[in-house]
Amino acid sequence: MSEKKQLRIGLIGYGFMGRTHSNAYSQVGHFFDSEHSVVRQAVCGRDEVNVKAFAEKWSYASYETDWRKLVAREDIDAVDICTPNDSHAEIALECVKHGKMILCEKPLALNGEQGEAMVRAVEESGLPNLVWYNYRFLPAVTHAKNIVAAGELGRIFHYRANFLQDWTISEELPQGGAGLWRLDAAAAGSGVTGDLLAHCIDTARWINGDIVSVSAMTETFIKERVHTATGEKQAVTIDDACAFLARFENGSLAIFESTRYARGHKALYTFEINGEEKSLFWDLHDLNRLSYFDHGVPGDRRGWSSIHCSDGEHPYAGNWWVPGLCLGYEHSFVHELAEFLRCLDDPSLEKRFPDFRHALGTQHVCDAVLESARSGRWVDVKKA
Repeated sequence: MSEKKQLRIGLIGYGFMGRTHSNAYSQVGHFFDSEHSVVRQAVCGRDEVNVKAFAEKWSYASYETDWRKLVAREDIDAVDICTPNDSHAEIALECVKHGKMILCEKPLALNGEQGEAMVRAVEESGLPNLVWYNYRFLPAVTHAKNIVAAGELGRIFHYRANFLQDWTISEELPQGGAGLWRLDAAAAGSGVTGDLLAHCIDTARWINGDIVSVSAMTETFIKERVHTATGEKQAVTIDDACAFLARFENGSLAIFESTRYARGHKALYTFEINGEEKSLFWDLHDLNRLSYFDHGVPGDRRGWSSIHCSDGEHPYAGNWWVPGLCLGYEHSFVHELAEFLRCLDDPSLEKRFPDFRHALGTQHVCDAVLESARSGRWVDVKKA
């Protein structure tokens, strides 16, 4: 048996997403075969005490406190960017200079202009690249994609999705800093549009094709919050809530909604697709299950059925446990990483993961949504 090629990972950022990615790096080789062996080579963070503790806990061979030093290291093959959105472009462009593969947290950048520069650089370099839009890799979501791709729904009429949370309702919550950068537009770029709706948009575009135009409204319910950097109240410039209408290239219509002000919801993400022959519905809170309506069955047996996507025939499920046992949120990252390794093994294979260019398309939708909310008009989406 030939020795596996090492893929030596340098992780920048060790917060929530750093943990999810590190878990994927530790698990993928146990459940998916690849010619590559993932090595947790180094992790980078500004706080030396905390990053050292993280390195020890997650079995990284070393740590850095300067991301530029990590990117320049010759013993790093791929850099995983798990930092706030405002640093994605700078780090990615530096990675290209040093010939590093890039795995970047979503969204790709602060806006489409930044994203275009990232796409140009990485495509000119030929370096493998990935963006962590993870939800599409849950078995039930991938199964929905496969059903639609097979043409089973017939002509598609409607797509609707929402992503609801409630964690920012308190006026006492500040903005900015390591924990709350998502409330600071300078670091995040936008609010729920780039943070939550970007996930919905990625899944929608993957399953149902490109979005060509949007009409949106946004709201910032709390206009001022104390900024952690100054201790003073400053204007809040992110969107707390966003709802938009959309048209897909295939002629179907869509409704998207996201908010951080839906009391009682921590992470309610659902989508429904209505076609001429069948409909599909999925709910993150019951993530192993795909609801399925088939108009083709006899009328007296017609109704919504439930597919528990845990059988060996369902996407990815056969790599894990015996049929019927559930998978969770964390498995989606393992599956995305497995798809990336699959294409490293054989670059001629079709990509089943979002790369920088696909993520740029999602970025352009987000930009169009925010522009529409500002202008009050329908906005055409720029092609990636």
